[in-house]
Amino acid sequence: MRTIIKFIVVLSILCGEASLTHAGEKPNIIMLLADDLGYGDISSFGSPAVKTPNLDRIGSEGIKFTRFYAASAVCSPTRASVLTGRYPLRFNITKHFNDRNQWLPESATTMAELLKDAGYNTAHVGKWHLGGLHVDAQGKRLNNQPGPRQHGFDSYQTQIEQQPLRSRMGREQTLFRKGGTVLLRNDHRIGEDDPYYTKHFTDANGDYAVELIEKLSADKKPFFINLWWLVPHKPYEPAPEPHWSNTAADGISENQHRFRSMVEHMDGKVGKIINKLDELGIADNTLVLFTSDNGAAYEGFIGDLKGGKTDLHDGGLRVPMVVRWPAAIEAGQTSNAFGHTNDLLPTFCGAAGIKLPSKLKIDGRSLLPHMKGEKPLSIEARGTVFWQLDLYKNIQRYYPKPEPYATEVAMQGKWKLLARDGKPVELFDIESDPNERQNIIGDHSDLVASLSTQLYQWLKAPRTTRE
Repeated sequence: MRTIIKFIVVLSILCGEASLTHAGEKPNIIMLLADDLGYGDISSFGSPAVKTPNLDRIGSEGIKFTRFYAASAVCSPTRASVLTGRYPLRFNITKHFNDRNQWLPESATTMAELLKDAGYNTAHVGKWHLGGLHVDAQGKRLNNQPGPRQHGFDSYQTQIEQQPLRSRMGREQTLFRKGGTVLLRNDHRIGEDDPYYTKHFTDANGDYAVELIEKLSADKKPFFINLWWLVPHKPYEPAPEPHWSNTAADGISENQHRFRSMVEHMDGKVGKIINKLDELGIADNTLVLFTSDNGAAYEGFIGDLKGGKTDLHDGGLRVPMVVRWPAAIEAGQTSNAFGHTNDLLPTFCGAAGIKLPSKLKIDGRSLLPHMKGEKPLSIEARGTVFWQLDLYKNIQRYYPKPEPYATEVAMQGKWKLLARDGKPVELFDIESDPNERQNIIGDHSDLVASLSTQLYQWLKAPRTTRE
């Protein structure tokens, strides 16, 4: 059941608080989210390994953000941030979900709900990892946890996220190649007669998204497609041809070859999505945004950034982000303005002409004015930004986790304070030291005290626990 705040949000939209911002026509919106893709894992961000012409095209025909951050260094918390525009800690989400008894509370107001209430057709495709994807013996989704439909999606196609099924497929390295055999579509597991049953999971995601674009574009309503790839998360599996042959190279490991093929495969599917928009004549007024849920794991590339997945240094948090909306965003832009996954909900709602009620208490800020050419938010307007992540002592990289360990971050402009259980341990000037090599915590006592106080207040703020 929706909470009172959800009712207020919906009522405000239905009563006319929504207003159009682009020539009276709401744009279609396609959100593309990679899984464990590092800051440097697409070619326009410096990848030495993989060519990603289609992802690069999004940025070259729109705007490329070089200082964009995920809300967490692991999966589920960032996904909650993307959907709600709020810090994961607001929902007491402090680590990745275990596929058993954790979920995003149904009371959370999501971008899908806001867009749906403003007249959009809404669909989720691909990985979910926010709970509610367990099935009974007949393959019907159990309703004891909220899933995509309870969070505002009219339809969805994803994988069953259930133990021990997912762990077994991971160990057997069949999660991608046999992904179609465990597809869940609109609360029912698909059967062997379904055309997607034999498909690779990346193909199932990309091809189904193309199918949805064609179907939904025939409707008079705008659409929102939330496409969350599983690529390039482990298990590393060889992508189908021609991607496997295209990414062969001397001197690389088997896992690196698999990783490269997976990224190229995803990029190819992105190309089909972009081409379908062109073919249907709707590309001009379709906003397409691509980013990643956290920094790189084992085989990903982060350049000189420090850390990686499960770590709160920039290698675990900083991710690529590109956006294209030809009708409203000038092509060829590159921005080093700060951005965060909390910003995606207000950005999309701004594009759709939805005025967000103040009672919603969104933590993000709309990036749309900056995308359209305005100056980015000042440090004062943005305020201090926070991260929290339960301690993972093992980093998902091929080197030890940097010490001292941290469980929180407070960032104010160029200053990044890392803390463990609220106690400051490191301070970096990200502008002059983007690789976080020089810990200057002893040189700025007043700043450390101020950021520590703000962090303490943030950690003590009320949280919505699961229902």
